[in-house]
Amino acid sequence: MNPLSNLSAEMEELLGSFMSQPIKGDLIFGLTNYIFWMGIAVILLFVVMFAFKKKQAQNLVPQGVFVNGVEYVIDFVKDDICKSILGDSWQKHFPFLAALFFFILINNLVGLIPGGHPGTGTIGVTGALALWSFLYFVYIGIKRMGAFGYIKSLAPKGVMFPINVLVWLIEIFSTFLRLVTLAVRLFCNMFAGHVVMATFAILAALFIEPLLQGFSVVALGQAGASVFWVAILLAIYGVEILVGVIQAYVFTLLSSVYIQLVEEEE
Repeated sequence: MNPLSNLSAEMEELLGSFMSQPIKGDLIFGLTNYIFWMGIAVILLFVVMFAFKKKQAQNLVPQGVFVNGVEYVIDFVKDDICKSILGDSWQKHFPFLAALFFFILINNLVGLIPGGHPGTGTIGVTGALALWSFLYFVYIGIKRMGAFGYIKSLAPKGVMFPINVLVWLIEIFSTFLRLVTLAVRLFCNMFAGHVVMATFAILAALFIEPLLQGFSVVALGQAGASVFWVAILLAIYGVEILVGVIQAYVFTLLSSVYIQLVEEEE
């Protein structure tokens, strides 16, 4: 029996499993698998943060791998994203950007749990995150310059009419395009990674299945091939951990860049 003969059916079932499925209610008003796992991620985030604050308060100097590790990540967001991009105004934007980073990071990591369907694996949640980022930097721009002043600032000064109108329209489109690119980039990277990992897990299972059904030399050889698929799966797993961290960093970094652009507009 060729183990790959069932691959098409398994892949179809796999892709179907990545669709939103209602656990309670329906897809519009009910609890879906993605919302459930997003809730798990948020609970884990709160547990980590409360445990961190409790342990941090016990000693004046940070002690232990856990406390130092969380402080390192917080300092990374503060120094490498907020301070380096936003300069003197970093403090007022740090809570928002840190919340973005940790929410995306914990969801990305929860997505590595077999069977997990985190929020960042669906375009609805990544779109909502992108919308919050979009509304935040637009709000900052309007707060600084007023609604008319912010809209007017999208067209560069010194450009003659009617070229300035054309440039203004392009900038309006570019501003809204930021929302789309933030949402799609995060979703596609996480969704694709989950599909690739699941594919190699299926291949490993298909090649070892004949040996579980009955011993033979052929089945033993096919089971040996599953070791290869498992090795690739473990390598991809490590890469996906890195990708999860990088995507949280990129999303937060771009959000800070957009904030910095409106902070500098006159």
